[in-house]
Amino acid sequence: MYNVEFKAELRDPALARAILAGLRAAPIVTLHQTDTYFRVTVGRLKKRECPGEPTEYILYDRPDRLQPKVSHFKIYSEAEARQRFGEAPLPLRVVVRKVRDLFMLGNVRIHLDVVEGLGNFMEFEAIVSPETPVERCSRAVADLREALSPALGEPVSVGYADLIEAQNDHALTDTPPA
Repeated sequence: MYNVEFKAELRDPALARAILAGLRAAPIVTLHQTDTYFRVTVGRLKKRECPGEPTEYILYDRPDRLQPKVSHFKIYSEAEARQRFGEAPLPLRVVVRKVRDLFMLGNVRIHLDVVEGLGNFMEFEAIVSPETPVERCSRAVADLREALSPALGEPVSVGYADLIEAQNDHALTDTPPA
């Protein structure tokens, strides 16, 4: 599966909600997600846990860039993940906890995320399909980015796991000598 995605800092969540209401984006659900990232040789792998939802393993690959990007992903159930990755525990990378408000507008998933230790972000994921090719998805993401620009901060090139790792690495190097 593929999607076109874009992520940015969210400077004004209330304004973003007002703009989304004006665009008639449908509020879907608020999710409390814990994503456990594992070290893998190719791509990125996370285990997503959310109360009331089945656990999913999501293997994905995408470039780190500020502009919208195409992400290739596959979702596995727990049983499928055990078959694909084996029974042995996978090497832990980092854990990301967030509260995600999910909205839909056409084929675009809009996430207003509050990420523990990082802050507020907005993410767009336009699902690529035969009816909505990459070019159309890219246009939908660009239109949303423009419409929501008054509420957005800087674009973000990497995932939350990368940001938390960088923050943890920075904290280790900023420790004053004893």
